[in-house]
Amino acid sequence: MKKIRIGNQTAFSASDIMDPFEYAVENGFDAFEWFPDKQDINKGWDVNDIDSQTRSYIRTVADKHDIDLSVHASLEAEMCNADKIDVMLCNINFAQEIGATLINTHLCIEKGINYYVDAITPVVREAEKAGLSLAIENTVFTVPKDFNRLFDIIRQRKIASSGKFGMCLDLGHANLSSFSRNNFLKFLDLLDPDVPIIHIHMHENYGDNDSHLPLFTGPSGKNISGIAGFIKRMNGRGFSESIIFEQWPEPPTLLIEARDRLYSMWNE
Repeated sequence: MKKIRIGNQTAFSASDIMDPFEYAVENGFDAFEWFPDKQDINKGWDVNDIDSQTRSYIRTVADKHDIDLSVHASLEAEMCNADKIDVMLCNINFAQEIGATLINTHLCIEKGINYYVDAITPVVREAEKAGLSLAIENTVFTVPKDFNRLFDIIRQRKIASSGKFGMCLDLGHANLSSFSRNNFLKFLDLLDPDVPIIHIHMHENYGDNDSHLPLFTGPSGKNISGIAGFIKRMNGRGFSESIIFEQWPEPPTLLIEARDRLYSMWNE
């Protein structure tokens, strides 16, 4: 019996916006994430590129195939600046219309945790109105104490409903953090037990750059102890949500191989 869902994500490198989603449907993935990632070089997409008819199609197909949808908010929508709320609301509206259950955004600490909490508070409320959970993702610049402090403040201010606000743990970013370079388990171990992890981004690197290598093609291709340790810790936390592979590799069958092997390890 599956304890988790595993899916892939849109990619600016795909020849068509819909290709990664159609691949997920055709190959039995049970999660999928939409990431508006318009590039200056005229690649990628934003929410305005997907019309109402296509949004309805996405929702219908995902429902038919039992695919849990999430949305990674565009980088433009991040709450590093509170004046980006309108962009974030546009992302939330897109998530609601395609039938997503969760929206994800990065933790921005440039102006401090308190500034971020103030900026994200209206987003929490709007996400809840839309029936969405909100996950806050670690970047390469954030460390465990940032998330411990964030969730302390959230609890103290009683901003979010239980179960609707949590962390997106990005394994590749944790592996690049100055605090835990090449040791993502250290990052996880120093997160307070009551920091709720409700979403996972899973990719690999060698501690040198954010290369987003498919699972089992980087360090774990030779040594699976890190992934095994990660699974043990996440099972200890009772994690049973979605894991997203953030890449569109060549060949894309690498996604299937990674999914099947991860399921096998998780369910042992």
